Amino acid sequence: MLNIILFGPPGSGKGTHSIKLAEKMQLYHLSTGDIFRSEISNKTLLGIEAKQYIDKGALVPDDLVIKVLLSTLEKQEKAKGFIFDGFPRTLIQAQKLDEELNKKGIPIKLIISLEVNNKEIITRLVKRGLESGRSDDNEEIIKQRLAFYNKQTAPLLEYYSKQNKLYTIHGVGLIEEIFVDICKTINQQK
Repeated sequence: MLNIILFGPPGSGKGTHSIKLAEKMQLYHLSTGDIFRSEISNKTLLGIEAKQYIDKGALVPDDLVIKVLLSTLEKQEKAKGFIFDGFPRTLIQAQKLDEELNKKGIPIKLIISLEVNNKEIITRLVKRGLESGRSDDNEEIIKQRLAFYNKQTAPLLEYYSKQNKLYTIHGVGLIEEIFVDICKTINQQK
């Protein structure tokens, strides 16, 4: 089973490349945002519990996020592997995810980190905000999201590097060229 984490700051292309990888390699795409929306709309016990935090504007606790992810994994028995899009976000989440996946004998195989400079990210996200009307894609909020990423999420690079699972891809350029680089890296590690 091939389990991959696609990692990078907001606007680095994680979502775009995760979807393309899922299609090409027949992996199940795991986006925590999509999963929570589905659990909430289906009124599952986990969804109801998560909604209580979301409605208050609070972050869903790590234990609940892991439960929801594991529940989703268990429903996908025939999957050839999983691609985690934007998760984990903190060291605690990474450690808990590793612990649970190792228990099941399906560890994370590799982490692809898309490296994109802040200026490029701000340009991409402001443009996306103008095109899509997303209110969180304005320069002030983007800078806050990048600060959170650098404080909470970037330390995961060291965590996964120590496990010899981290591979860095330059995330600026044509989407097709970046995707080819990602695929080459994955194929070399299979």
